[in-house]
Amino acid sequence: MNDGIVIIPTYNEIENIETILRAVFALDTQFDVLVVDDNSPDGTAGKVRALQDEFADRLHLEVRAGKSGLGTAYVHGFKWAISRKYEYVFEMDADFSHNPQDLERLYKACINGADVAIGSRYSTGVNVVNWPLSRVLLSYYASVYVKIITGMQIHDATAGFICYKRKVLEIINLDKIKFVGYAFQIEMKYRAFANGFIIVEVPIIFTDRTKGESKMSNAIIKEAILGVVALRIKKMLNRL
Repeated sequence: MNDGIVIIPTYNEIENIETILRAVFALDTQFDVLVVDDNSPDGTAGKVRALQDEFADRLHLEVRAGKSGLGTAYVHGFKWAISRKYEYVFEMDADFSHNPQDLERLYKACINGADVAIGSRYSTGVNVVNWPLSRVLLSYYASVYVKIITGMQIHDATAGFICYKRKVLEIINLDKIKFVGYAFQIEMKYRAFANGFIIVEVPIIFTDRTKGESKMSNAIIKEAILGVVALRIKKMLNRL
């Protein structure tokens, strides 16, 4: 067992999952991987099972009953990782929008003192490839909005490429996490911020998926807009 585990939530990622897993396992730094699959009808979980013999003790799989959202998939994975005493717990997408090589940079940031290391698209400008301008503006200004409402000085509040030290996840009450998409990512960072943890941003280049379909929806955007206000009110009332 290694000290870091990469949690990859999946739903219909059959086109990407083997390639992304092999890329992670080829890194100089050894990480374990937990795939949390929401019973993908395309056979994603079956592909992972077929690779488990090759990557014995490093590749793990949890299959849930159905599609329940990104946030709940990560919370499931966090609890699994905490129970097995992993020191460093990563979030990463399956679609290569996050470069697996950057896992080592996030890992190094946490080893060197950060409690939370964020793979940031906006800390050194706008580093996004293959997104339409409308999507870039939505994402960028969402983080500006979060800054204004919450007071967190984070350039990429909706980022989903992150390393958490285990102590952060242990102190955050994961059972109180309610949000699913963008708002989930914001909520996790805000709870870490509210608990005084050291948060750093590591510049990355984000490249939109070339295979499979995006899970973005209007409901996820609405949840983020309203969710940030709800989080701030809870903090003001000491109910976070």
